[in-house]
Amino acid sequence: MTLALPKLVNFEEFVEWLPENSAVRYELHNGDIVEMAQPAGEQEEVTGFLTIEIAIQIKRLGLPYSIPNQAIVRPPEKDSGYFPDLLVPNRANLVNETLWKKQSILSLGASIPLAIEVVSTNWRDDYYLKYADYEEMGIAEYWIVDYAALGGRNFIGNPKQPTISVCNLVDGEYQIVNF
Repeated sequence: MTLALPKLVNFEEFVEWLPENSAVRYELHNGDIVEMAQPAGEQEEVTGFLTIEIAIQIKRLGLPYSIPNQAIVRPPEKDSGYFPDLLVPNRANLVNETLWKKQSILSLGASIPLAIEVVSTNWRDDYYLKYADYEEMGIAEYWIVDYAALGGRNFIGNPKQPTISVCNLVDGEYQIVNF
């Protein structure tokens, strides 16, 4: 649901406006503050499972990565800010992120080797909006986890079936493999 605000807001206004400790989650989509569906049951289970499995691999491989609880991904030069369901920043590149220490904001693709969205009712945001912005930012890998087969048939097939779309950045464009 888009909030009824008298005007579009810029990214800085959004960050200042964000309520602390709110039960409601918000993102900024091209200047519009959007109330995000609260994750529930199965979506939380999928996100939790992925978080554990990815954390195990990060530790096993000795990678300089972490998994923050809440971090904002801001596409540069845009009035947008996203809270991915699972985000894996490269700690070695965080020194180049000017807003990381004070506000947990990432805007450089080199700082984000992996972003994951677990699809819910706002599936178009994951398949269109975030896909385009993450690709443009240069995020190396983006997963769209559509466990409930909510996305459009052109993304997950006909008949619809649960699908994980793994998008790998090759020469500045995502190449997609569906599982």
